[in-house]
Amino acid sequence: MKRIIATLAFTVALGIGAAQAADVSGVKIADTARVGAGPELVLNGAGVRSRMMFDVYAAGLYLAEKKSSAADVLALAGPKRVSLTMMRDVGADQLAESLSEGIKLNSSAAELEKMKSQLDELMSTMKAVGQAKKGDLITLDFVPEVGTRIGVNGKEVGKPIAGADFYRALLKIWLGDKPVQDNLKKALLGAS
Repeated sequence: MKRIIATLAFTVALGIGAAQAADVSGVKIADTARVGAGPELVLNGAGVRSRMMFDVYAAGLYLAEKKSSAADVLALAGPKRVSLTMMRDVGADQLAESLSEGIKLNSSAAELEKMKSQLDELMSTMKAVGQAKKGDLITLDFVPEVGTRIGVNGKEVGKPIAGADFYRALLKIWLGDKPVQDNLKKALLGAS
């Protein structure tokens, strides 16, 4: 009987630990996520995007397994998620332009030309979101065989954007050679 009680206590303790979330500047970031019907992903790292002394969003990077280098993350196959929990209201045009600018800074002219239609789809989808309000959760998911899915507060927006190369370009906004913010790149890669 003692063994059964001890086993149950251990199982409950594991369950409580798994349900915990990371706290990033007061924003709760879940420790796990599921993209489509794929396997459960783990939080690789999380941090805050700041601009001109204002916190804009708390970001989380979810992968099938933890990675500490940008090259390893970019090479990793399978589903992935970047979550952006808005910490202030941001207009759709501003959000779309920020994502586009981040991709342009980390892509060659040839890569940009190859992704032109995908970038147009991203811009159109982000503009359709309207204003991203404080507390909104925007998810940028990569689903193998489907592409990039964009969600707002759990609802898919627009249609999937094809191509693993496009999602890698999207990840480079935060993990590329010219990331949107150096300390956010480090945080997403699990550095404290």
